Amino acid sequence: MAAEKDEKLKALSATDPVENVQKQKALSSADGLENMRQVANAVESIMVQSAVHQESIPAETQSRGATEKRERRWTLDDFDIGKPLGKGKFGNVYLAREKQSKYVVALKVLYKSQLTKSGVEHQLRREIEIQSHLRHPNILRLFGYFYDQNRVYLILEFAAKGELYKELTKCTRFSEERSATYIAQMAHALHYCHKKHIIHRDIKPENLLLGLKGELKIADFGWSVHAPNSRRTTFCGTLDYLPPEMVEGRDHDSTVDLWSLGVLMYEFLCGQPPFEAQTRNETYRRISRVDLVFPSHVSAEAKDLMSKLLAKDPSKRISLVKVLEHNWILKYVTNPPKITQS
Repeated sequence: MAAEKDEKLKALSATDPVENVQKQKALSSADGLENMRQVANAVESIMVQSAVHQESIPAETQSRGATEKRERRWTLDDFDIGKPLGKGKFGNVYLAREKQSKYVVALKVLYKSQLTKSGVEHQLRREIEIQSHLRHPNILRLFGYFYDQNRVYLILEFAAKGELYKELTKCTRFSEERSATYIAQMAHALHYCHKKHIIHRDIKPENLLLGLKGELKIADFGWSVHAPNSRRTTFCGTLDYLPPEMVEGRDHDSTVDLWSLGVLMYEFLCGQPPFEAQTRNETYRRISRVDLVFPSHVSAEAKDLMSKLLAKDPSKRISLVKVLEHNWILKYVTNPPKITQS
């Protein structure tokens, strides 16, 4: 049975499982978009009914029995598997199509043995619990999940234009207009998370995808945390993006995401993180001192916003509401998303 599943995941047909992607890309008319919404709503309804949130990663498939009569359980047989979209430390991501609705998704396949070996089962549980409840145009949807004896499968929204990191690498750096568009979308999505008491804690280009219309999607919530009591002490995230309070071992709150947004903005505009150094210790020192140097091509408005996001004192960092009202955003983004202080 395991061998059969492995063979299915290796099926790289560019026509049968994948053909619906082109149809989705072609849905640009009002009727097409409405049809896409209807299909999305239909598959969401099915997935919501079938999503069973577990407190741990079980060692083997849950028995079907009487429980299956009450609610549907997903299996690999519910999907046509297409080409691989990416490879990660714990498994792979495949293009897939849900057979009943013909809706195209991304199927993330994680190997339990690798998760257990690295001791990250708790991160996966947290990621599923948090991401499955988020509904925002700039946050990748997690429709549901299922598992078998050896693997965990996450049913994710398909981001048609792929990884933002690859796009940034190809371009070296982004224009101010493109950067402002992405930062506005990020600010709106992070404000949504913070209202729900969710701190992301690992904002970086590698954790961002691009949707069908080029919109940014936050895609990885492995380090995120639901923190209604606000302050945390866990050291996590990626070194180049960590704020001074974390590298210095002090407690932190949602303002860590404001710092990371400033680092992200710098990397968009300059092609590298602001505190990058040859050694980890030197990176620590540069972060702690806020050793910020701007290249000459960066505008005064952009420098001003980055400086306000990259304030050493967390309480002095500009709010996400004010980010969207900043002159740099208003200069480049037509009708930026509005949020209110609450």
